[in-house]
Amino acid sequence: QVQLVESGGGLVQAGDSLRLSCAASGRTFSTYTMAWFRQAPGKEREFVAAIWLSGTLYYADSVKGRFTISRDNGKNTVYLQMNRLEPEDTAVYYCAARRGFAGTERSGYDYWGQGTQVTVSS
Repeated sequence: QVQLVESGGGLVQAGDSLRLSCAASGRTFSTYTMAWFRQAPGKEREFVAAIWLSGTLYYADSVKGRFTISRDNGKNTVYLQMNRLEPEDTAVYYCAARRGFAGTERSGYDYWGQGTQVTVSS
């Protein structure tokens, strides 16, 4: 069982930056694929970024070049650095985890955080 707790959301202006953090419980954090998803009002939850066990990074096209996912296995934490934020990035951001490999589908992840709100004003 893994518990995930996100933090770092807030209200910012377009063009600003934010860094989200997701702290995970447990001693086997390094064996989990970690990802970020987001859900805007009235929309489906969508994939944002993932960091695989191999260290490979994968991004949705909409955030490529602006967002960076990283992890610190010593701190059991995954981060999402978000630069050049746009109003379209406004959503609740969720951290997700799966032991072993996971892709970009929501159904591929077993553990979820409670979400953190990011609001970008124009």
